[in-house]
Amino acid sequence: MKILIILPNWLGDAIMATPAIELLAKHYPGAKFTFVGSFVSIEALKHHPLCDKAIVDETKKASSRLLATYKLARTLGEFSLAITFRNQFHSSLLLRFTGTVVCIAKSSWHSKLLLSHTPKIKSNKHLVKQYSELAMINSDTFDGITPPLKLYIEKEHFNKPTLGLNAGATYGSAKRWYPERFAQVAAAFSDRYDIVIFGGPNEIEMAQDIEKNLLELDVNNYTNLAGKTSIKELCANIGACELFITNDSGPMHVAAAYQVPTVAIFGPTRYKETSQWKNSKSIIVRKEMECSPCMKRECPLGHHECMTSITSSEIILVAKKLHS
Repeated sequence: MKILIILPNWLGDAIMATPAIELLAKHYPGAKFTFVGSFVSIEALKHHPLCDKAIVDETKKASSRLLATYKLARTLGEFSLAITFRNQFHSSLLLRFTGTVVCIAKSSWHSKLLLSHTPKIKSNKHLVKQYSELAMINSDTFDGITPPLKLYIEKEHFNKPTLGLNAGATYGSAKRWYPERFAQVAAAFSDRYDIVIFGGPNEIEMAQDIEKNLLELDVNNYTNLAGKTSIKELCANIGACELFITNDSGPMHVAAAYQVPTVAIFGPTRYKETSQWKNSKSIIVRKEMECSPCMKRECPLGHHECMTSITSSEIILVAKKLHS
């Protein structure tokens, strides 16, 4: 059986789709998956043992995305089942253009027009549950029990206990706690852990700010990996950490997939929908504000109080609970 899966674009969302993929694997024994997605989602999930093909969707770069989507679909061919985890017009088109009879997408004007199965999935629940319900819409045996996140990338092994720091959040500055406070937290644990600073290519400057603050605090046992790792290496290194301090971000979900003890700092986002899934060693730190969750990339009121009100001392105390 051949199953086409259109992955979410963001790293964290793609990882939150992995329980749904595991449910599909269990429900259709012997199935082979074709993954289509963004570069980061493909790099993270292409290692699945049932992955037959993994294709980066570059149709957005084409002069005619409609034509590029059609050509990609014809290249992919027909499947026994096709599902998209993106609620996006061109994803619905891609499924339709493959000629696949059974096509599943969340209900929208374009999916209802183009596809065979378009269930209404309530959004007031964790994204993992939303994806899993979508994947199992054709199953009479789905009991609502959703497995943990799963990555098939073997984790690294550090020589010493390691604390990981992730100050970035691709979505926008509103989700980001502050480099100097990350450094203060790391300094409090530097006698027990080596420190690794994580970050993507666009977060190098932020990582350098952490590095600068660590040096001012006389902390030298750190490694700055921001902008220096592939997605596979990022996942492998996060998986090797014994403690992880992070914003709401893709790397936060990577840590959850490896059950890394995590302090997750939330500001303007809906924590009930995107918190770490089934990581019993995770603690969320957030402040209830009248204006939250605003879901904005930048603080619309200019005060960023949902983050400024979270102190390094508070994070240190929470991290000590996980450390003990």
